Amino acid sequence: MKKSLFAVAAVTAFAGAAQAQSSVTVYGLLDVGYIGGNSRLTNNSSTPVSKTTTNQFGQSAESTSRLGFKGVEDLGNGTSAFFTAEFALYPQDTNTSGNSNAGLLNRQTFVGLKKNGIGQTALGLQQTGVFNAVAVTDPGQMNNVAGNVIYSSYAGGSSNSDSGANSIGFTNRIANVITFKTDNFAGFTANALYSLNNKNQNQVTTTTLTSGGNTNAGGWGLGADYTFKKFYVNAQYQAFKQLTTATDLGTAAQGNTAVFTQPQANGATTASTVTGQAVTGAIGNNVQDNQFYAGATYDFGILKAYAQYLNRKATSTVSSNYYIKRQAEQIGVRSFITPTVEAWASAGLGRYTAFGPGNSAVNFNGWQLGSNYYLSKRTNLYAIYGQTLSSTGSYTTVSGSMIGGNSSGASNYAVGVRHTF
Repeated sequence: MKKSLFAVAAVTAFAGAAQAQSSVTVYGLLDVGYIGGNSRLTNNSSTPVSKTTTNQFGQSAESTSRLGFKGVEDLGNGTSAFFTAEFALYPQDTNTSGNSNAGLLNRQTFVGLKKNGIGQTALGLQQTGVFNAVAVTDPGQMNNVAGNVIYSSYAGGSSNSDSGANSIGFTNRIANVITFKTDNFAGFTANALYSLNNKNQNQVTTTTLTSGGNTNAGGWGLGADYTFKKFYVNAQYQAFKQLTTATDLGTAAQGNTAVFTQPQANGATTASTVTGQAVTGAIGNNVQDNQFYAGATYDFGILKAYAQYLNRKATSTVSSNYYIKRQAEQIGVRSFITPTVEAWASAGLGRYTAFGPGNSAVNFNGWQLGSNYYLSKRTNLYAIYGQTLSSTGSYTTVSGSMIGGNSSGASNYAVGVRHTF
């Protein structure tokens, strides 16, 4: 009997030790509240072409709602394995990740290995280096209300201004990727990513052999950051390419010289539309997309100051005469006014060079004010207001048609509650 009790105790001890070496955490965030906004599109005669007013009890104005699982296992000798699986939540829709998604929307899912004193590597769908850099150098902490010219967005739906999609400034996340990140060495850390998704096949029609069905998507990125006392700086560069064969180019009007603003190196060809300012109707094939970001912060104690710069150019690999270029600069401050009240402000400007040489540039600007009232460490109330404006501009399509001549603007506001767990 004593031996049996001893054996049970030993097994229990070993099980406890094994369990202590690994951990799994369930985490998430829910953000709901009232969202309002106005957007308009106006032609050269100042006549409204379209105007949209938004009023709703919505979601994810300050932070995108999500549910995630992450874990770490100690492998010994300073080595560990880790994983993350994170999905978007749409609290106001009947489907978990929104009615339009019809199910779970994958934000990031990856598995990796880490070695203390060296660094880590991971494989899977992951956030890009630029996304991670903006996350730590943005005064609005990447909220989804209009007014931010770096992480451009519009809570409650799309707008006619430069704020319809938060991916218009840079690629947020990418699939089929391996990432690397070093440990901190004297204040420096470095990171890299490499994405690869190539598929080549022949298509046979009766006795005729034709090339086609090819998908060649990939890219790479490099970045580094440095911390010295209260100063922090981060710089990132990433380049993605989407190619298809000549048989998949489509017509000239569809995009045999088309560029787009949201390439994803996972075979997708999602085109982003910015009415009156950028290419519309592009199918997103044959694109070289280069993106650069630099951001810095300085903590003065009473407040933290922010400075950001972003440059993105998507060029047709069929004809380099066709491209769209977007650059933006932004400054801001963030501070705790009291132990429970936090506020921030940001202002920025930028410009588009639309579709090719000889086309007029479009200038835009934006500003935002926001505040948090913390009921606890995990729950806060918020109020945010932002506005964006763009100048009149037009561009010539590959078929020679003149598009645009429109100016646009949007105001966006939200009040709500955010809870993290």
